[in-house]
Parts: sequence; structure tokens; C-alpha cells
Amino acid sequence: MTRIGPYTLHEIECGRFGLDGGAMFGIVPKPLWEKIIPADSRNRIPLNTRCLLLEGDGRLVLIDNGIGDKFDDKFAGIYGVDFSVGSLDASLAAAGFGRADVTDVVLTHLHFDHCGGSTVRRGDRLEIAFPEATFHVQRVHWDWAVASNVREKASFLGENLEPIGASGQLSLIDGRCDLFPGIEVIPVDGHTRAMQLVRVHDAERSLLYVADLLPTHAHLSPAWNMGYDLWPMTTIEEKARLLEDAIAGRWSLMFEHDPTVAVADVTMGRRGAEIAHARGLGEL
Repeated sequence: MTRIGPYTLHEIECGRFGLDGGAMFGIVPKPLWEKIIPADSRNRIPLNTRCLLLEGDGRLVLIDNGIGDKFDDKFAGIYGVDFSVGSLDASLAAAGFGRADVTDVVLTHLHFDHCGGSTVRRGDRLEIAFPEATFHVQRVHWDWAVASNVREKASFLGENLEPIGASGQLSLIDGRCDLFPGIEVIPVDGHTRAMQLVRVHDAERSLLYVADLLPTHAHLSPAWNMGYDLWPMTTIEEKARLLEDAIAGRWSLMFEHDPTVAVADVTMGRRGAEIAHARGLGEL
């Protein structure tokens, strides 16, 4: 069982979906990225929704919660949603918990594949999926998502945001801080305004949950960035800074979307930062 500080760490697999490989790798030619993550007949690459549950210090903290299950058949077909590899409820149950046990939900950002599990549809009503939890979001990001924009409005869905905003369970964070002892949030701005990474740490070890700054291990290379990033040059700068910190501090990385690599260390190779010792969270 993996522990950092007072927390026991659980991997919460919330299912798999697919996004266009070209969009996921931006300017990188398909013959290069497809060697690492092959695409299907519709040019989609498989992506996990690998979330993190922290148990300890009187809290049960869930970091992101996947795509949810409120969608219709058209949505499921477009994104190739697949729960055969795992689901939020099954993963929580395997860890010995249910949704009502979660005390805190930290959302890295409000794109549907990261926060869709925050709400559920019961009949014609939308309800909060974690009735006892406080939802923690960067204030700047919340304001950005609620106002939406042409580029991201298909990712910021009212069915996810509106129930959270009306619940009285929303906590807005202002910048980088230790949200709880040993749980630091780090805002970054390249992918979307004020997405927050989460670092779980003690005096000896750190695990950085990298969200969409590094959706897969292939994205460590400076120019391998998503077409979805609003400010790609900012992403490049943020990646370089965070990877430098990770190498210097010997932080491990946890990849939310990588279909094969859950956790890895980072080293500096001849061509720049590269992963080492890829493994499951239980082997951390």
C-alpha cells in the first residue's frame, strides 16, 4: 500500500475514452506519435481517466473524477467511452469507499473529462454526486469556465458546472498553496486558464499529478503539446519549469490520461527530460 505523509494513495480508474490523435499531439506528425500511442480507425487514441484518492488526516480527497455517466449514445460514440477497464464507483468500492465518504474533491480544471463525475442525473434533475464533499477549484479558472469561450465551450458543460455552483459546496482557491498539509496545488495557464496540478509530498517523497500539462508520457518533449492548449508557448515554458523541479526534487509524476503509464520518475537524457521506472501507483 502506497503512503506519502499521512495519506494512503489509491488509483481510481474512471474509464477510458478517445480523442483525435492529431489534436492530442498538435504539430507532431502522425508517423511519430502513432509509434507511441496507436490510433483507431477514426484516428482516436485511447485515453484513461486515472484519478487519485488520498485517504488520511481525517479526509478522503479525490483528485478529478472522470467523464461521468450523464451522456447520451451520440456522445458515447463520438468519444468511444469505455467502462470495461474500470469506473468511478467500482474503483471507489475496491478501495473500500463510496461517494458519500469523499470529503473533498479537487478539480484540476473543469473540462468534461476531468469533472464529469461531479454530478449525476436522476430523472430530469441534476444532483451533486458527492453529497458530503467540498469542491476545490481555482477562482480564476472557475470564472473563466463559467464565462466560457468559443474554443472551450464544448468542454465546459453546464450540466457539470451549474450544479456545483448552486450547491453551496464550492471552495475557490487563490493561487498556489498547500490546500491541506502535504497537498499542494500549483496553477498553470497553458492548457486553459488556471488549471491546477496537485503535489502530494512529505519530507522524503513527492508525487505530482500532472493533469493536462502532461496528458501522457509522450508529452514530455517540449514541442509535443496538444492542439487543445490555448497558449502552447506557455505550456512549453511551464513544462520545462515543472520538469526541472521534478528532476531536482526527485518527484514522481502521475499521468491522468496515459493508457499504459500510470506513474514514472523523470531523468534528464541526451534529448531532454524522459521518464524512468514506469510503474503502477502501488509500486511507488
